[in-house]
Amino acid sequence: MTQNAIIDKPNSAEAAIDLDRFADIRPYHDDEVATVLARLAHDSELLSAITHYRLPRMSRFAPRLARALASFRLQREMRNVTTIRDFQLRIANYMARMIANTTRGFHVEGLDKLSKDEGYLFIGNHRDIALDPAFVNYALHVKGHDTVRIAIGDNLLQKPFVTDLMRLNKSFIVPRSVKGKRAMLAAYQSLSGYIRHSITDDNHSVWLAQREGRAKDGIDRTDSAIVKMLCMARRLEEGDNDIGNAVRELKIVPVSIGYEYDPCDIHKARELHAKETDGRYQKVEFEDIRSIVAGITGDKGRVKLVFGTPLTADLSTPDDVAAEIDRQVLETYPLFASHQLALAETGLAPDLVDLSDVTPEDRERFQARLASVPAPLRQQWLRQYANPILNRAGRASSPDS
Repeated sequence: MTQNAIIDKPNSAEAAIDLDRFADIRPYHDDEVATVLARLAHDSELLSAITHYRLPRMSRFAPRLARALASFRLQREMRNVTTIRDFQLRIANYMARMIANTTRGFHVEGLDKLSKDEGYLFIGNHRDIALDPAFVNYALHVKGHDTVRIAIGDNLLQKPFVTDLMRLNKSFIVPRSVKGKRAMLAAYQSLSGYIRHSITDDNHSVWLAQREGRAKDGIDRTDSAIVKMLCMARRLEEGDNDIGNAVRELKIVPVSIGYEYDPCDIHKARELHAKETDGRYQKVEFEDIRSIVAGITGDKGRVKLVFGTPLTADLSTPDDVAAEIDRQVLETYPLFASHQLALAETGLAPDLVDLSDVTPEDRERFQARLASVPAPLRQQWLRQYANPILNRAGRASSPDS
């Protein structure tokens, strides 16, 4: 890996002034790292969260002592972290440990066809809040590419320490809670401008989900409204309405990621069941943060990430762009034994079931997972795994989650 593989840009005075336009949404810069880390080391909510998972007994019986120990360990761990690159190298170490402990292997395809010297807009399917872009970043890091700036919805930033951690990890903020048409338009124009600035001025890659929110039902589809947002900046700044020109300059690359097992699958099934039976689902406080923790710590089985081919400029409408992203994501989406066994269990499409590569161990793991699912949720649980096969064949019909 090159020395500057995880260094954030820009470095020119002109670029720095330009980035001031995006101060409210952009990731942190190197000169902000020390101040943010000092703030985090004394954030009582972060320290309480750490002790809850790392020192559960002490946090219950001696919370002040537990927080003091957590603060000391955090400061010790971060004592040599002075740049965004340093921070992300710490994350890379944790990612390597997480992959070893919670997966049965992580496989990457297609990255060898992309240049290390170019910034791309990676648009991917979205299954896990934090891990989808984290796996993209780790794959890039291992192969010596610069890491991405990550689009993250402001609905996830429920605590100041979460915002700080995300922005230290090169995340920028997507406005989902903005109210009013005028305010929303301005917010999305700013977002579009920042993404364009990252790709065309900083030559810095970006990761963006193909739709708002995770595909909890396992049906990956690109929202054409995302494409329209991406094209705003060129239209405003250049007066150019040509979709193909915007696609060409953004260098959009579809990305698909698949997990043999989703640590949040029962939680997703519960939400889907509530929507189907009650017409709505009410999240509990900090549910997304708990989902992030569950995704990181839970068993994922095998994980595969596939980088697609940059889109060409001959796509003339947002729907065309969305359709091409969908085509690449669905064609390269990795299917595991869990998907085939779930489809067989549903009985929905026997002609699509292929159990030729399924081993007795695969069956045993699948049945053990299925047995842990409450009976009322089993249909929704199975559909999460069966739908990628149905979707590829054009037969997925569950409502968007």
